[in-house]
Amino acid sequence: IDAIARTDVVASLPEEKPDIIVVMSESFWDPTRLPNVSITPDPIPTVRAARSGNVFSPEFGGMTANVEFEALTGFSNAFLPTGSIPYQQYVRAPVPSLATFLRSEGYETRAIHPFAGWFWNRAPVYKAFGFDRFMSEENMPPLEKRGPLASDAALTEEIIRQADATEHPFFYFAVSLQSHGPYEPNRYINTTHKVDAPTSQWARDSILSYAEGASDADRGLQRLMDWAAKRKRPTVIAFFGDHLPPLGAVYVETGFMKEPVAKRKAPINDMLVQHETPLVVWSNRTGPARDLGSISPAFLPLHVLETAGISHPYYTGFLGRVHERFRVVDRNVLLPRL
Repeated sequence: IDAIARTDVVASLPEEKPDIIVVMSESFWDPTRLPNVSITPDPIPTVRAARSGNVFSPEFGGMTANVEFEALTGFSNAFLPTGSIPYQQYVRAPVPSLATFLRSEGYETRAIHPFAGWFWNRAPVYKAFGFDRFMSEENMPPLEKRGPLASDAALTEEIIRQADATEHPFFYFAVSLQSHGPYEPNRYINTTHKVDAPTSQWARDSILSYAEGASDADRGLQRLMDWAAKRKRPTVIAFFGDHLPPLGAVYVETGFMKEPVAKRKAPINDMLVQHETPLVVWSNRTGPARDLGSISPAFLPLHVLETAGISHPYYTGFLGRVHERFRVVDRNVLLPRL
């Protein structure tokens, strides 16, 4: 604390400030991890090729806002009372976040989510987090839907449209919507995958609905990376799933779990299986970060800023020192570095 308070401890940024895009993809996960299930073609080839590690989500099947809270602030839900939802209970005044810091360094900061601003109290929370603007369904151009919700493809094009219209360095935090559950059979027309599994027809059709959405999210990431690869400006893209999808009985029928929802406390290996979602941290200058392992979302700011070549007394300093000892800091599990 004394070191952070010293006036000579300041943030350091490259001369050419990298643009930063973080995409938290709704319920994004690797459905091929379901046992005895075959999905063809591979629904997530882009993420599989560029994968940096995993996010160990503090949630399962929902409660997106709690994952978002960690990823934007670097603060862990582990130190809050069980059942807390900080977006609704505790954020009542300005809170330091990636947006606060980057805006102080001349960045345009923007949150993007194609749903209502009241949901999870996001509109006032994003303001408290230091975002210049929150682009929600109230003030964004209508996005084309795939299935019942705004498509990942349309969201990706909106991110690119806004980025191309921005002259200053920018930080965008986008939360997708398309793959929100439930995953009813026949959710999509013109499906591009096939599912083979020794389950009921309903379960196979539900897996197909989920896999199709995961594939769309994967293609969205590829589109962002292809666009960024052609840019002259340095650009960092982080992409991760907020939690495993709420597939319910599908988990039981495939043998993935004995119950349709994860237990709050379980053996470490079970916790990893039930809480890990894919993570990509990628730069158009250096490619994907590798071998990050499984990390709490609270460590995401550390890896995003390090990939961008940025240092900060809290986000890369203090968080970096904690990460030297622990990779997951969770209410129910504390995992040391390997």
